[in-house]
Amino acid sequence: MSLPESEPSPPEPPQVVADFVRFGLYFYGAMAIAAVVWRIGFYAEPIVYASREAAAEGIDWLPDLGVGAAVGLAIVGISAVLSSKTNWGEALARSLAEQLGQISVPNALLLAFASGLAEEMFFRGALQPRVGWVLASLLFGAIHFAPRRELLPWTGFAIVTGFVLGALFEMTGNLVAPITAHVVVNGINLPMLVRDYGSPAPGEPQDPGSVDEGADVTELDAEERDEP
Repeated sequence: MSLPESEPSPPEPPQVVADFVRFGLYFYGAMAIAAVVWRIGFYAEPIVYASREAAAEGIDWLPDLGVGAAVGLAIVGISAVLSSKTNWGEALARSLAEQLGQISVPNALLLAFASGLAEEMFFRGALQPRVGWVLASLLFGAIHFAPRRELLPWTGFAIVTGFVLGALFEMTGNLVAPITAHVVVNGINLPMLVRDYGSPAPGEPQDPGSVDEGADVTELDAEERDEP
């Protein structure tokens, strides 16, 4: 069961979109710097690893990248099913697309990489070794809280995802797998949200299916008006 289609949003001024992206990059940059200062500056520990023992073992790149990508794709699949099969999932997707605004695909991918890298550096690389897996995951969900009813499932989904990403960090001993999973999730979901539930950025093509459907409706209305 689908919710009623919302009216297309009026075009946003390019400066508004640019300011949104710039603020996001500044925010995630500050988060990454805070993580480095906390873990390396205060504790003299390598931020990439869960422990000194894990640092001594190093990174097994191919398995860590593979498991991270697989987990990321699984999370994307679950979120896609929830968005298409449940009313609350569709309402959540529309609300998130509204928050993103008319952002272009390149900017969405840029924010996806920045958020995946910075949030994993902070919550897994800096926070989890100090406060533990459970509290770090709950705090990760807390920063995804918004005081709107339709956005509450986002917080719950973020908590579950936080536990999964934290488990990857503990299992592999480094940030490669959780960063990969996080970037895959955001890199696929952000452009899909804007494409499927939001308004396209100025200059980007609309979904051909929606354009054809609108044209058919217009032609049908015109034919009905021509009938005696």
